Amino acid sequence: MSDEEEVYSEEEEEEIVEVKKVEKKVEETGDPEFVKRQDQKRSDLDEQLREYITEWRKQRAKEEEDLKKLKEKQAKRKVTRAEEERKLAERKKQEEERRVREVEEKKQRDQEEKRQRLEDAEKKRQQMMQSLKDQSNKKGPNFTIIKREPGATLSPVQLERNKTKEQLEEEKRISLSIRIKPLNIDSFGVEKLREKATELWDLIVKLETEKYDLEERQKRQDYDLKELKERQKQQLRHKALKKGLDPEALTGKYPPKIQVASKYERRVDTRSYDDKKKLFEGVRYHTKSFTVLTSTHTHISH
Repeated sequence: MSDEEEVYSEEEEEEIVEVKKVEKKVEETGDPEFVKRQDQKRSDLDEQLREYITEWRKQRAKEEEDLKKLKEKQAKRKVTRAEEERKLAERKKQEEERRVREVEEKKQRDQEEKRQRLEDAEKKRQQMMQSLKDQSNKKGPNFTIIKREPGATLSPVQLERNKTKEQLEEEKRISLSIRIKPLNIDSFGVEKLREKATELWDLIVKLETEKYDLEERQKRQDYDLKELKERQKQQLRHKALKKGLDPEALTGKYPPKIQVASKYERRVDTRSYDDKKKLFEGVRYHTKSFTVLTSTHTHISH
């Protein structure tokens, strides 16, 4: 189908059909005036059709130009978006690398600080061991009182108890890395190896001796603690008896309950008649020469 045929509307097709009918009729009749009018009408119609076709082609060209510009704009936008996404991905990657680097640096700082703290604790432990050795040579208590710092809310024992399993494992690993020194024996000869073995043996003997001393010291402290607890219980029993309480009232975990009312209040009297009668008969007091019966009516008999 040609462009001219595409732009024909239904009305124009009807007019063309009518023109063809008229031409056929003119050919049959042979009227020159009528033929001339029909030619003029046909030429006007052709001119109108050419104008329609020209206008349609201009509109089509304009639409194609707009479509081409739109496609170019889309292509430019696609390139721009790809560039923006690439920059965004690169920026995210840099931020992620920076975050990972900061985390690693913070982790290294924490490990270094923890290592420093453990080294200080190891030095204090060595000093304490030395002081314990000095105390063992002298007479005095077999325990050491650790003073709490004024700003500390928890004691070192409580802080140690609150640590997680991972923290304890990490501290143990760092502490072992501090205590256990690497052996560089690749360039040692036979004599140096023997000297190193002798040195390590002496170190093992020393550590085992310290271990035995600490175990004995712990046993002695446990015994002293049990003895002190028993003394404390005895003191609390005497204190409870002085106050008229049960001997075990102050030895428990919680203090004794305070009695705010008499135990006889709002209590049903379950005594029998004979028990109540005995309350008014009095009490008999026996002496060498006579017996006294005290009641509401006093009787004296020899």
